[in-house]
Amino acid sequence: MRLVFAGTPEFAALALDALLAAGHDVVGVLTQPDRPAGRGMKLQASPVKLRALAAGVAVAQPQGLRLDGRYAEDAAAAQLQLQAWMPELMVVAAYGLILPRWVLQLPPRGCLNIHASLLPRWRGAAPIQRCIEAGDAQTGVTIMQMDEGLDTGAMRLVETLALAADETAATLHDRLAEQGARLIVQALEQLDALPLQAQPTSGVSYAAKIEKREALIDWCQDAGQIERRLRAFDPFPGGQTAWQGELLKVWRARPAQGCGQPGTVLALHHDGPEVACGQDSLVLTELQRPGGRRGAAAGLGLSPGDRLGLS
Repeated sequence: MRLVFAGTPEFAALALDALLAAGHDVVGVLTQPDRPAGRGMKLQASPVKLRALAAGVAVAQPQGLRLDGRYAEDAAAAQLQLQAWMPELMVVAAYGLILPRWVLQLPPRGCLNIHASLLPRWRGAAPIQRCIEAGDAQTGVTIMQMDEGLDTGAMRLVETLALAADETAATLHDRLAEQGARLIVQALEQLDALPLQAQPTSGVSYAAKIEKREALIDWCQDAGQIERRLRAFDPFPGGQTAWQGELLKVWRARPAQGCGQPGTVLALHHDGPEVACGQDSLVLTELQRPGGRRGAAAGLGLSPGDRLGLS
């Protein structure tokens, strides 16, 4: 099929790889503009752009797609480019821009989105992290026929995936990216036979974008909730707590059954300090001091009676 692909991060790059390997004619790619990154803040191309250039696929990087918006000139140029590419269908995965009506209507067969959740649960920007944070037992990938709503389009193909007990955003991202890449190829192969199934009206939830401020640990929450958030926010933004005037990064913890004033170090175990939560406690097993590396929490210097979360 003659395709245009729209995506930006590694999650999308795997899908682009799969489409190219399956023999589809990807005539163009839309991806986000290069962004400054790293210690030197040098401009860095997205994983999708790098894959496209390596495969000899043309790339466009508009800052916006609204013809009446702030980047109207970019949008008009993108419109001419898409018309010149003449795709039968557009595949979208974690692109980062909302597609206006003119984009959705341009390909004769519309736009298919690879969404990393079981819609209508976790519509929105951060379905991978939010399902871990919520303690969901399963998630999956939905191949959706896009409309103008926020992840409200009809479903074409759905496949579930069980979450592991120690699942992090990093491990789940990789598993869902592989699943999404496989499913989009399958969906295109079977497109004429796949029904358009409306999303259920019940069970709708929204996965809000992850903010840096969410890293701060509230020790008054119960231990299970904090532990899930640590896994959901690994690798970004991690967990943070104040201790002796500095911010410790907390990466891993295991549940325990101690009790005490929330944020108080109750005891030292072979694998790290035990800290009281609003209900039960957590043994912090992986920490990181400012300027240091992630590592074992044992031996960091915390002592029983220390209070975390006090600046």
